[in-house]
Amino acid sequence: MRKGSAKNNRINEDVARVISKILREDVKDPRISPIVSVTEAIVAPDLKTAKIFISVLGSDEDGERTMEGIKSSAGYIRHQLATRLNLRNTPVLDFRLDRSIAYGVGMSHKIDEVIEHDEEIEKKRGDQQ
Repeated sequence: MRKGSAKNNRINEDVARVISKILREDVKDPRISPIVSVTEAIVAPDLKTAKIFISVLGSDEDGERTMEGIKSSAGYIRHQLATRLNLRNTPVLDFRLDRSIAYGVGMSHKIDEVIEHDEEIEKKRGDQQ
C-alpha cells in the first residue's frame, strides 16, 4: 500500500476514529483530560507503526498529564484497536501532543488585538480631523 493512497487514507481515518472512541469510553486513567481528541493518525504503509496526534483542551500541564496517562495505557489502547479494527497488522502506537489548535487560537487572539488597536488609531484620527 502506498502512502497517500485512498486505502491508506481510509485506514488513517478509521484508526483515528477508533482510538478517539477508545479514549472517550474505555480508558479510565484519571490523568487523561475529559476533553481530549485525536486530531490525526498517520499509519505507515506497512501497518507496523502509527503516529497518533492528540489535542488536549486546557493548560500545558493538563496536556503533559494526559500524555503520560495515554502513553501508560498504550498497550491497552493497541489491544482494543486490534479487536475493533480488522487490520493485517496492528500498528505500534506513537502518541504525540498536537499543539496546533492552541497555537491557532493564540494567533487568532493576537490578530483580534491588532485589529482592535488599528480601529482605535483610526477612530482617534477621525476625531482629530
